[in-house]
Amino acid sequence: MAVSGHDADRKAGMGKWEGYPPPPPPQAQPAARETEREWVPWVVPVFVAANVAMFAVAMYANNCPAHAPRSAGRRCVGAGFLGRFAFQPLRQNPLFGPSSATLEKLGALVWDKVVHGGQGWRLFTCIWLHAGVVHLLANMLSLVLVGLRLEQQFGFARVGVIYLASGVGGSVLSSLFVRDNISVGASGALFGLLGAMLSELFTNWTIYTNKAAALVTLLLVIAINLAIGMLPHVDNFAHIGGFLTGFLLGFVLLMRPHYAWSQRYVLPSSVKDAGRKYLPYQWALLAVASVLAVIGLTVGMAMLFRGVNGNEHCQWCHYLSCVPTAKWSCGK
Repeated sequence: MAVSGHDADRKAGMGKWEGYPPPPPPQAQPAARETEREWVPWVVPVFVAANVAMFAVAMYANNCPAHAPRSAGRRCVGAGFLGRFAFQPLRQNPLFGPSSATLEKLGALVWDKVVHGGQGWRLFTCIWLHAGVVHLLANMLSLVLVGLRLEQQFGFARVGVIYLASGVGGSVLSSLFVRDNISVGASGALFGLLGAMLSELFTNWTIYTNKAAALVTLLLVIAINLAIGMLPHVDNFAHIGGFLTGFLLGFVLLMRPHYAWSQRYVLPSSVKDAGRKYLPYQWALLAVASVLAVIGLTVGMAMLFRGVNGNEHCQWCHYLSCVPTAKWSCGK
């Protein structure tokens, strides 16, 4: 301990102090500012490994050279050196991945099977499947860049809950609007992490210095990714559903002590709210977000399993997932 060390030093130098007034007692130093715990990320690497492993399983089960017709089998990408892990012909899957039939067999999101087949588990399993190498690499790179930072700051439990819940939330909204195509990918869960980053910035506004720069940068990243989701063959409803879920959960799970409380040992005692760990507006945001999250998920699940078609209640919503142009259509 520091006190023991000081006593030892004083005894060792006692002869030097003899004949002089004793030195003044050590002044009590203000307690050090409480530092936030920095977690060692492990759940995000586990998620990455699980997604990669599931893609390997999908390619093994796909076995393009054996399952494709003989004429088409010759066009399996990489059949000469990848064997049964060869990719589907690029005309069928330009992302270098398995067939739609294989993805559907392994748990892809299919509206008819979820609603009429009682296979609600597909809302969860689809977030571990990817359409191809390009799809997988893009999502895993995003997961590492966004997820590691969040897990270091807030721990595995909160980040894991946001990731998984956002993935399911994205699947629910996708199922309400997309009926004719299958859907796979971790994009909904990733957008949930982006949404959580945005709400974390709002609820912990007092602890940030460059608030405007952080807000503009984050909004720009979100806007670009949502705009990309308007291209054909991209399920932007999963992105939006995941984003909204993560945005609400961020207010609930990522609340931090405000700046004055974290600096309470070095700020004057006259500073208002220094004794309060969280500010009233943080609690208000938490309460509102909790209610909205529960209501949103409950209503969404109820509408889904009742077979409600979201497009019938929102005539323009299909433009959120694909905007037709002269160069592409938004059909199947």
